[in-house]
Amino acid sequence: MFTEGDYVVCPGHGVGQVLSIEDKDLGGTICQFYNIKIIANGMKIIVPTNNKEGVRGLVNEQDVEDVFELLKTHDVKVDNSTWNRRHREYMNKLKTGSLLEIADVLRQLLLLSHDKNLSFGERKMLDLCKELLVKEIAITVGDEESNISNKIDSCFS
Repeated sequence: MFTEGDYVVCPGHGVGQVLSIEDKDLGGTICQFYNIKIIANGMKIIVPTNNKEGVRGLVNEQDVEDVFELLKTHDVKVDNSTWNRRHREYMNKLKTGSLLEIADVLRQLLLLSHDKNLSFGERKMLDLCKELLVKEIAITVGDEESNISNKIDSCFS
């Protein structure tokens, strides 16, 4: 269970901060909810506290090292199927909220961009993946987002 002020990750939205924990009456049943403010865009969301898939804690520093190891590994088969199929696969990975899955999507898109021009949707997904990674890693390691972004870029230069 998280407490007020904790940083959490909401799959698909990114890092947020728990503003409060409230009880709400839903048809005669009292349920607890986290009120979370997403850092990237200020959006506020409400997530049930008993929903195991709704939020997760930030990754630890070992997980951050694993992400950078994954990003540095370029000898992987890039999916050259149609954009629709790739988009579906990438979205499923993003929905897991796993930092490694998000890093894998970013790596695949960046490697694919070396072979061909990315579509608008692919570029947008690439930007989203990078933003999600940068925000969570920056908070986890206590570094500036620009430094983390540069470190990610250096894995592909």
